[in-house]
Formats: sequence, C-alpha cells, structure tokens
Amino acid sequence: MEQSATSKSIFKKILALVLAFGPGIFAIGYTIGTGSVTSMIVAGSTYGMQLLWVLLLSCIFSGVLMYAYGNFALVTGNTALYAFKKHLKWGKYIAILIIIGVSFGQWNSLMGILGISANILYEIFLIYFPELADHQYETVLAIAIAVIIIFYGILLVGKYAFFEKILVIFVTIMGLSFLVSLFMVYPLPADVAKGLIPSIPQVPGGKMMVAAFVGTTMAAATFLSRPLFVQGKGWTMKNRGQQKKDSIIAASLVFLISASVMAVACGALFHQGEPVTKVLDMVNTLEPVAGKFALTLFFFGTLSAGLSSIFPCLLIAPILLADYQSGKLDTSSKQFKMITGVACLFALIVPVFGANPIEMQIVSQVFNVFVLPLVIFGIILLINKKNLMKKFSAGIWLNLALIAALFFSCVISYNGVVALFDYF
Repeated sequence: MEQSATSKSIFKKILALVLAFGPGIFAIGYTIGTGSVTSMIVAGSTYGMQLLWVLLLSCIFSGVLMYAYGNFALVTGNTALYAFKKHLKWGKYIAILIIIGVSFGQWNSLMGILGISANILYEIFLIYFPELADHQYETVLAIAIAVIIIFYGILLVGKYAFFEKILVIFVTIMGLSFLVSLFMVYPLPADVAKGLIPSIPQVPGGKMMVAAFVGTTMAAATFLSRPLFVQGKGWTMKNRGQQKKDSIIAASLVFLISASVMAVACGALFHQGEPVTKVLDMVNTLEPVAGKFALTLFFFGTLSAGLSSIFPCLLIAPILLADYQSGKLDTSSKQFKMITGVACLFALIVPVFGANPIEMQIVSQVFNVFVLPLVIFGIILLINKKNLMKKFSAGIWLNLALIAALFFSCVISYNGVVALFDYF
C-alpha cells in the first residue's frame, strides 16, 4: 500500500514538473514539427551527422534570442512588433515585412504538417482496416479535415494555459519517442565528432539542407511570439531568472530531440546507403534495421511532432498581427477567429490536391531564414535603448552573442538565396 502511494506521489511530481514548463514549450512546438523531423531524417540518412554543427549553433543562438526577447518583455512590458513600430525608425515597415514573411513560411509549413500527419494516421488505420488501401485519397482527406476541425474547435474555446497543457502532452510524447528510438539505433561516436566540425555537403541540395536546418531551428516565429507567451504565463520582473532558465531548457531540448532524430536516421540508414526523401518512406527502410517497436515509437514521435506544430502555426498570424496592433492577444476576438479559420482552410490545400508535401516543406523552411536577420537586428537595437531598458540594458556578452547570431543568419540567408537559385 505504501509502495503504491509512493509511486503515485512520484508520478504526480513528474507530472507537475512537466506541466510547470513555461513558454519554452511553444518554442519546441514551433521548432520541432514534421518539417523539422523530415529535414533531420533526410540529413541523417544522406549526410550522416555532417550537419550536427549547424544544428548546435542554431540551438545556441535560439536560446540567446529567446532570452533576449523574453527579458525585453519583462523589463519594458512591451511585445516585439509593437516595440518595433513604436521605438524604431522604419520600425513600422520592418514589422510589416516580418509579419508577411513569417506568416508565409508558417502557413506553408502548416500545409505540409497536416498532410504528413494525416498520412501517418492513415498508415496506422491501414494496419487495422486493410480495405482502406483502395480509398487512400478520400481517407487521408477525411482525416485531415477531422484533425483541423478538432484543432480549430480547441482554439475557439481555449486560453493560453490550455494551449500550453495540450502542447506539453504532445511534446513529451514526441521527445520520449525519439530518445527511446535513439537507444535502439545510434550512430558511431566518430560520426558525431566529425559532425561538430563545420562543413557543407558539396553535393546537389547540400546548401538547401543547411538553410532549411536554420530555417526550422532558428524560427523567427519562436522569438517574436515569446513576449506574448511570457505575458500569457503571467510572468513579471520577479521571474527573470525563471525566464532565463526556461530559454536554456527549451533550446537544449530542441537540440537533444532534433539530434536524436538525425542520429536514428544516420545509425539506421546512412551506412547502409539508404537515403530517404520522405518520412513515410522510412516504413520500408527503417523497419528491417530497427525493428517494429523502434519504428512504431519513431512514427508515434513524428505524429506528435506534427500535431504539436499545428497549434503554433495556426496561432502565428493572429499573434503577430495582435502584437503589431496593440501588444495584446485576444483569443476571443473576431479577428482571431477569422484568421485562424483562414489558416485552417489554407492547411487543407495539400490534402485536397493529394500533393506530396515533403519537398515543398523543405523549400518553405529555407524561406524562413530571410526575415531572421531583421528579427535579430531589431532586438539588438531595442535591448540597447537605455530609455527603455534602464539598468537592464544588454551587457557585452549578450551583445556579442547577438552579433554572432546576426552574422550567422546573414551567411545562412545568402546561402539560402544561392540554394534557391540552384533549385529553380
């Protein structure tokens, strides 16, 4: 009896710890979706661990930017785009460019996310109902419509705390699934060590993959939305230490989960010469190497990654617009309901046309890097304004880290331009 009570107590403590996770959970939801998983699988199976250094740098800079935006919100009470418009010269036009660029990238990703998630659910249903094989298009479309209606319904009735709890569940399942898979299928230590040495694959698509990595890991949406989520959490100046810890944990988990996906693909497929270009192709290539249990876990993680990304992608356009207008997000407003409704219809484009979302999704991740320099440059200017930040203006180490992030984003943006010219 005592042992049972102790087990329940431990379980409650673990549950409380997971649910206590702050706005960083949205960072993981934005960052690790089916687009990110796809990029990691393609990279791991095609290039091994060669791009691990890109992932590591992207996650370090992401942590710095999450901290900078969150700290700015706590000190000034301002949100990102509203502060751009109010306190920066040409800030109004910069903010509008950012809204268009980020919304375009996230809505493109949303199409792919819903398409892949619906296909994974279809594959699961197919195991139990083989007769569905003759009705793939109709079944996938019906699943996609059902999923998007459920998520839209939750958006209409939910508040910040509710969204956060739903995301915590999906992200926890996703993280555990990928980490357990890693213990079953792992890369050689020498491959991991080589992956930390900067190099770009000198093959067709290599530059595109580097830009896609940064586009999906250093997602501008993550940093821009952080002040609003910090507000939603109810954090004040007393929570500055907690905000910093939350940024570090979020960036660390993004690296750990993403690296696990890449490592599983590398360990199972790279040395067997089995590169993949589609997540669902892994059914045939991963199962003989990893076994059914590891494969099931991996796909359960991939599905959770997709579902955990639908919420943030649906939220991004109304969040940015509300940020620009007033710095406050009202989830009960007509504007919120209309924009998220349009986003839901937009998400159905890929399932309706029965298109393959994978290649388009990698290209859409590349587009995400082009607004990144503006987002970094804007926060550098804001956190160094003495009249805004007072004694909390940025120190030398934070400035150096942000300047390094700006340089990195400019190099990757140039690389993305070259990659797109080569692609088209």
